Amino acid sequence: MIDRDGYRPNVGIVICNWKNEVFWGKRVKQHSWQFPQGGIKPGEAPEAAMYRELKEEVGLDPGHVKILGRTRDWLRYEVPERWVKRDWRGNYRGQKQIWYLLRLVGRDCDVCLRTSTKPEFDAWRWNDYWVPMDAVIEFKREVYQKALQELARYLRRRAGRRAGRSTDHKDAGAAGLG
Repeated sequence: MIDRDGYRPNVGIVICNWKNEVFWGKRVKQHSWQFPQGGIKPGEAPEAAMYRELKEEVGLDPGHVKILGRTRDWLRYEVPERWVKRDWRGNYRGQKQIWYLLRLVGRDCDVCLRTSTKPEFDAWRWNDYWVPMDAVIEFKREVYQKALQELARYLRRRAGRRAGRSTDHKDAGAAGLG
């Protein structure tokens, strides 16, 4: 479903742990990292789409997370022509997203990257909230920055945080951890 301006409705998901580190998933067989995200189906509310994508991409149920906040309006990014599916060329410009900030209230071992027949991620890690966007595909960087800036107000501030910290997890089947 593409709107009249050429944008596909989508949700973006920022999951944080109790230390306010955020979940980054590594795209299957790629060296790029991103937040979980996915399309909103016709007639589906953004929150319902968020929970569906959370389950499909990360294996988490609504009971594993708490919604801390969401963006007020759609955030948009344009997809370069070379990335656009042939069928969509001409009327597709990119994605418009509502972003959610979630707190993981479950455990790291609740994450399972293989709940779908076509997994999005093959590894994941916790990163500092303001980690540099170098590992994110270039055309998504600006929307990621805008989403993080808007959602940051929902986080409880913690003093004495160390910068640049990350913890990698490889997908090891059903548990999703290595």
